[in-house]
Amino acid sequence: MQFWRTLSRFLVAVQLLPALEGGEETLVGGQAVLEGVMMRSPHAWGIACRKPSGEVSVHSEPLERLSEKHKWMGWPVMRGVITLGHAMTLGFRALKFSANVALDELQPAPEPGEPEKKKFEISGWIATVNIVFSVGFFIFMYKYLPLLAATELKKVEPALGGQIMFNLVDGVIRLLLFLLFIWGTSLWPDIRRVYQYHGAEHKTVFAFENGDPLETAEVQKYSTYHPRCGTSFLMTVMIISILVYMLFPVTTFWARFALRIALLPVITGLSYEIIRYAAKHRGSLFALMTAPGLWLQRITTQPPADEQAQCAIVALNEAMSLEKQRGGELVIA
Repeated sequence: MQFWRTLSRFLVAVQLLPALEGGEETLVGGQAVLEGVMMRSPHAWGIACRKPSGEVSVHSEPLERLSEKHKWMGWPVMRGVITLGHAMTLGFRALKFSANVALDELQPAPEPGEPEKKKFEISGWIATVNIVFSVGFFIFMYKYLPLLAATELKKVEPALGGQIMFNLVDGVIRLLLFLLFIWGTSLWPDIRRVYQYHGAEHKTVFAFENGDPLETAEVQKYSTYHPRCGTSFLMTVMIISILVYMLFPVTTFWARFALRIALLPVITGLSYEIIRYAAKHRGSLFALMTAPGLWLQRITTQPPADEQAQCAIVALNEAMSLEKQRGGELVIA
C-alpha cells in the first residue's frame, strides 16, 4: 500500500514539476521534492530528504552549465528553453531520488542466511511511463481541452469566433483548468507537505541571498513567496500564450492545435526573459504581469515546520560545498 501511495505522490509531483522549481542557471535556486528539498547552485546540486525514520538522506552531484559549453545556449529566448529543459530533467531526477528514499525503508531486512530481497523503487520503466503520461496529460489538459471548449462555445455564440475573442476565451479556460488542478492537489495532505517544503526552499534562498546565516531561526523569518518561482513562470506562460496565439490568424481546430504545440518553445523563451527582467525591475509593467504568479504561491507554498526548513538548509549547504570545491562563484540576484 505504501508503495502505491508513494508512486501516486510521485506522479502528481511530476505534473506539478514546473510549479515547484525556480531560479535560473546562474543563480541559487531549488525545488521541493517528496519529503525534502533539492537545491541548485551554478555548478552543483544537492538534495536532502527525510526518511520515515526521521533520518535525513543527502546526495550531491556536479552540474554542468550548458551556456558555458555552448555560447548559443545563452542567447536571449533560447536560454529560457534550454534552462527550463535542463531544470525539468534535473527536477525529475531529484523527484525520483526522493521517492526512492521514501520507499527504501519499506524493504524488510532479510533473515540471517536469506538472500536480500529486491528493493521497492521507482525503476527506469516506471519513470519513463510517468514522463510519457505527464507530457500527454499536459497537452490534453492545457492545449486540447481549452481549444475544444472554445471551439464548442464558438458554435453556440458566433461572436466568440473572432481572432481576439476566441484566443481570449481559450486562454481563460486554460487558466481556470490550471488553477483548478493546483487548488485540487493542495487538498491532498501529502501534496500539501510538498508545498510546505516548497516554502522551506524559498525561505532558505531568501536567507542566502540576504547573506544571513543558514540557521533554522534565521530562515524562518522570511517569506515563502519568491519572484523566481516556477509558479510565477507558469502563470506568465499562460498569459503570454494568449497574446502570442492572437498573432496567428489560423481558423481550423487542428491548425490551431498544431500551432499551440509548435509555439511552446517560443512562449517558454519569452516568458523566461520576462521573469528575468521583472526580477530586476520590480516596478515595471512586466513585474505587474508576473504578480499573479506571486498570488498563486499562496497555494503552492506553505509555511514549513522547522524540520522541513532544516532539509532545505542541508540541501543548500551540500550544493554550496560542492560548488566551492569546483571553484565556482555564487551569484546573488
